[in-house]
Amino acid sequence: MTESLFFISILLLVAGIISIPLLPHYLRARVNFIFVFLIAIASCVPAVKVLSGDCIDIITCKTNVFGNIIFHLDRLSSWFILIINLTCINGAFYGIGYMQPYHQQRSNLSMHWMLYLLFQSSMLWVCMAQNGLAFLIVWELMSLSSFLLVIFEHQNKSTLKAGINYLVQMHIGVLFLTTAFIWVYFSEGSFEFSSIKNFFSSHSNLGLFLLFFIGFGIKAEFIPLHSWLPQAHPAAPSHISGVMSGVIVKLGIYGIFRIVLLLRQDFTIIGEIVIVISVLTGLYGVLNAAVLRDYKRMLAYCTIENIGIIGIGIGLGLIGMGNGNMLLQILGFTAALLHTLNHSLFKSLLFFNAGFVHQQTQTTDMEKLGGLIHTMPQSAMLFLMGALAISGLPPFNGFVSEFLLYSSLITGINSIGNTYVILMVSSLTGLAIIGGISMLTFTKSFGTIFLGVPRTYFHQRPREAGWIMRLPQYFILAIMLSIGLLPQLYLSIVQGIVSSFTPSVTSINEVMPASLLGSISAIGKFTLLFILLLILIYFIRTRVTRSHPVSVDSTWRCGYTAPSPRMQYSGKSYSNSLGKLLSFVVIEKKKYKKIQVNEIFPAERKYSSNYNDFFMTRIFNRTVSQLLYFLDYFQFIQNGKIQSYILYGIFFIVLVFLGTIFNII
Repeated sequence: MTESLFFISILLLVAGIISIPLLPHYLRARVNFIFVFLIAIASCVPAVKVLSGDCIDIITCKTNVFGNIIFHLDRLSSWFILIINLTCINGAFYGIGYMQPYHQQRSNLSMHWMLYLLFQSSMLWVCMAQNGLAFLIVWELMSLSSFLLVIFEHQNKSTLKAGINYLVQMHIGVLFLTTAFIWVYFSEGSFEFSSIKNFFSSHSNLGLFLLFFIGFGIKAEFIPLHSWLPQAHPAAPSHISGVMSGVIVKLGIYGIFRIVLLLRQDFTIIGEIVIVISVLTGLYGVLNAAVLRDYKRMLAYCTIENIGIIGIGIGLGLIGMGNGNMLLQILGFTAALLHTLNHSLFKSLLFFNAGFVHQQTQTTDMEKLGGLIHTMPQSAMLFLMGALAISGLPPFNGFVSEFLLYSSLITGINSIGNTYVILMVSSLTGLAIIGGISMLTFTKSFGTIFLGVPRTYFHQRPREAGWIMRLPQYFILAIMLSIGLLPQLYLSIVQGIVSSFTPSVTSINEVMPASLLGSISAIGKFTLLFILLLILIYFIRTRVTRSHPVSVDSTWRCGYTAPSPRMQYSGKSYSNSLGKLLSFVVIEKKKYKKIQVNEIFPAERKYSSNYNDFFMTRIFNRTVSQLLYFLDYFQFIQNGKIQSYILYGIFFIVLVFLGTIFNII
C-alpha cells in the first residue's frame, strides 16, 4: 500500500507537469492546487501511519553506481513531510489569487506552476532519500526548482541577481555535502546513510559533522552562511517566499537532525558549537530585522532569528546526549521540532500577508505606508496575530515552543553541573534578548504599516484581500491557536518522534517531571480562558456602544493645528536608538551633506539611509573585490586578438609534445 502511494505521488507529479501547459490559462493555478493537494494526500497517509507505527523502507532499484536506492520513512522524515505538505497546500491556494495580476504572462505562469509541483515533490524526496548520491540529486532538484521560482520576474535585474546569488550559494553548500559523502564512501565503500553511522563509530565525529553542518547550514541560514536569504525572499513571489521561509530552510534543519541521529561520539563539543552559533544567529537576525524598513527583508531576517532558536534546541539535545541527561536531550529536541512547525506557520502567514500589502501599495518600504488598518482591517488583524506568535507571546503557538526551550535551558543549569553554567546562562540571556527585540521589531512594523495615517498618496486606494488569499491565512491562524489551546496534544506527537531517538526510554512520562507536564497543560487552559475573556469583553463593548452614537475626530495634537503625516513616528525613528547602540553590527550607510558652521542659512538638503548586512559588507564584498582586483592582472590574456589566441594554441601543443617526450605526461 505504501509503495503504491509513493509511486502514485510520482505519477501525479508527471501528470501535473504534462497537463498544466495544455489547460486554459485561467485553470492552471487551480489545477496546480489540486495536484499539490493530491500529492500531499499520497505522501501524508504513510507519514501519519509511520508517526504511530513502524518505519517504512521503499527500495526502488539496485544499480552498480548508486547501490540500493532506498527511500526511508521514519518519524523524523514523516514530521517534516507533514510540515512541507501543509505549507505547500497553503502556498498553492494563496498563489491562485496572488498570481492573478500576472495573467498575461501565460507561458511564464505555466512554467511557474509546473516548477511548483517539482519543488514540492523534491522536498518530499529529500526527506526520504537514504542514499548519498540520490540525496544529492533530489537536493539539486529542490535548489534548481526553487531558484527558477524565485526569478519569476526575471526581467527585473535585482530579482535575477538575487536568484543567481541564491543558486551560487546553494551549490557551495552542495560542494560541502558532496565532499562529506565522498569522504564516507572512501572510508566505508558505500553511499548509503547507514555507512555514515559506521564512519562515526570508528572515527572522530567532529570533522565530518562540520562538513555536513556547513552544507546544511547554508540552506538553513546559520550565520555567516545566510547572505542568500535577505535577497532571495524579497525577490520571490510572496507565496514562494512563504514556502521557502516556511519549509525549504527547514530542510537544512532536517539534514542536521539526520546527521545528529547518526553521531556516536563528540556529542558535547558539537552541541557547544551548535549552541554558540545558534545564539549568535538568533541575535544577529533579530537585530537586523529590528532596524530594517523593508518589511519583506525584515521578515527574511526574522527567519534567521528563528533558525537560531531552533538551533539552540538541537545544541541542548546534543549536550544532553553527551552527558547522559535524558531530560535535557528530550526537552531540547522537542523544543526544536515543535518550533520548526510553529515557525513554518506564522512565517508563511506573515509572508502571505506582506505579499498582499505589496500588491496593493507597490512598495515594501514601510516608511511610505501607514493607516492601512482602515482599508485592510482583516489583513491588519492577521498580521498582528502573526506578530504576536513570532514574538513568542500567548495565546499563540510560538509561546509553547519557546516555553519548552526556556525549560530546557533551566534544566541544563540545574542538572548538568557547573561546567555548562556559563553557556546555559548566556544562552538563556541571549534567548530573552531575542524575544525582547522581536517584540520591538513587530511593534515597529505593525505600527508603521497599519496604524496612524497614510504617509503616501496612492492613485488606487488599497483594499482588503479577496477570500482566496485570506482563507489560507485564517487556516494557518486556526492551527496556531490549536497549538496554543492543546499544547499537550502536539507535545505528545513530537515526543513520540523524539522517543525514537532514545530507545532506552519506553515512555516520555518516565523522564518528564510532573510539574512541567502540569505547566504545559495549564498553558492550554489559560489560553482558552484568555480567549473567552476577549470574546466576552468584545461582546459587552458591542452591546454598550450599539445604543450610543459613535463620533470620529482627529487625535490630540498638543495644540498644533496643522499636522502632517511626516510628523508621525517612522520605522527609522522607532529603532534608531537601537541602531546607534549596536552600530558595530548593524551598519548604517547615510547619504547627506553636513551643515557647516559658517552656513547661516543652509540650503535645502536631502537625506537617505539604509542598513547593510555586516557579513556582506565587511567580509564577502571585500573578499570578492580583492579577488577581482587580483584577476585584473590577467586581463591581458583575453585581449581580443586572434593572433594571440593562435599563439596560445601553438604554445599548448608544444608543451604537450615536450611533456610526452620527457614522460612527464
